[in-house]
Amino acid sequence: MNAEPVAFPDRGTVADRLARLDESDRAWLELLMENPPQDEAFLEGMHHALDRAATARFLNSLKLEKLGEWLGAVAPTRLQIRLTEIARSSQHPAYAALRAGLSRSGGLEKAYPSA
Repeated sequence: MNAEPVAFPDRGTVADRLARLDESDRAWLELLMENPPQDEAFLEGMHHALDRAATARFLNSLKLEKLGEWLGAVAPTRLQIRLTEIARSSQHPAYAALRAGLSRSGGLEKAYPSA
């Protein structure tokens, strides 16, 4: 049996938790973001969650803006630029809503203040 090791958490799990974002999901995601080796799994899950939102029949842009605000407030400095890059990677309204929330939170400015 040649089973490849499955990355934990997988992008689907991260995307599901980002989509729900209740109190237990927030705690789980904060713990995940504290662990630098899990950054790629988190960012892949972020892409997957946005792709799901972009293809959904109904776009809940307010929820995506709130997600962006929360991520901008709690994500560590090392993830702020990567989150901004993800939010700017498409012109779709789902990405624009996340981008609006991230910019409203001021997370990038707090992480990298201007000189």
